[in-house]
Amino acid sequence: MATVHPFKAVRPNADAAADVASVPYDVINSAEARDLADGNQRSFLHVIRPEIDLPPDVDEHADVAYETGAKNLRAFVAADYTLQEAEPSVYLYRLVMNGRSQTGIFACVSVADYDADVILKHELTRPSKEDDRTRHILEQRAHAEPVMLTFRDVPAIDALMSECMSAQPLYDFEAEDGVHHTVWRFPSAAEVVEAFARVPNLYVADGHHRCKAASRAAAEVGGETPEAGYFPAVLFPMGQMKILAYNRIIRKLPVDPSQFLAQLEIRFGVQPDVAPVPMRRGDIRVYLDGTWFGISLPESERETVADGLDVGRLTEHILEPMLGITDPRRDPNIDFVGGIRGTAELERLVDGGKAEMAIAMYPTSIEELVDVSDAGLLMPPKSTWFEPKLRSGLLVHLFD
Repeated sequence: MATVHPFKAVRPNADAAADVASVPYDVINSAEARDLADGNQRSFLHVIRPEIDLPPDVDEHADVAYETGAKNLRAFVAADYTLQEAEPSVYLYRLVMNGRSQTGIFACVSVADYDADVILKHELTRPSKEDDRTRHILEQRAHAEPVMLTFRDVPAIDALMSECMSAQPLYDFEAEDGVHHTVWRFPSAAEVVEAFARVPNLYVADGHHRCKAASRAAAEVGGETPEAGYFPAVLFPMGQMKILAYNRIIRKLPVDPSQFLAQLEIRFGVQPDVAPVPMRRGDIRVYLDGTWFGISLPESERETVADGLDVGRLTEHILEPMLGITDPRRDPNIDFVGGIRGTAELERLVDGGKAEMAIAMYPTSIEELVDVSDAGLLMPPKSTWFEPKLRSGLLVHLFD
């Protein structure tokens, strides 16, 4: 059963929250982080993207970058606009984007649960990214950012969440991207802990590298620092979750675009001049020569639930046999575009010569993600894009 662990969060005062809260480290590059934090010394990007405080030619993985991140976190903890909770607490975090709300419980979860597959994964992690996040954790002696987990809806937990939202929030602000963020503190952490003790599994939605890094860091620190055995997460009931499509571009086709379209017609039949967004599972849209075409993918002839996902069927029926792309994770001829950018971004890339074909996908459902995780399988690469993103810096977990 799942372990939820209250923690003594380091957090900004209410009037500083909007200045502090930043996008996660992995949705922007160094140049974008510099621009976002420009003129805002309170931005948490100084902690999670510390290279922005160094000359532009300094590599983000240089020793001095990790040392700067640790120094910046110490300054954050000591600042007059932050405080540390006197008692371990559990929180409620609501995000509202485009009129749709998504609410989850912000607490720590257990490394032991992660290692024992009480927290189930669906994605391979890359050692280089693991190394980077592990070093940040060890240098800072903290978990600076939460991961996103999900679980099957539990009426008792829904009731606790609803009750908590009737109180005065700690934070209530709109970020520069228009997403509204509200955080409450549960009056009784014990009730939340007890409710989750009856939840059999949690599922990683977003943040696989941070989960693995927390596990590695805990193993390195050892049992003398018990708090290192927990890391922060926002746990969303499945009914709250929305996954956006993760679209694809193909940089170079093996034949002329008109010839490739003819091959698609022979294999599947195509419908020209369709709306660019697929409306049902199994349908994709292909953008070639300035026109969107509709295709219905055949069902998978392979065995696993992961193969039956739309992204698996795309690989089986188009990427592998027609484009020779057998490993989408590593093949430079394919790239991925988050659904938040819309199909206009796909058109821009093709029309601008950055790619010869774009593929718009129907979103993977949260139920499909959980089914794959339950089966002990991996999702095909770039299957899910979660929005809205959690903000970093609102509730920080120290383990020293």
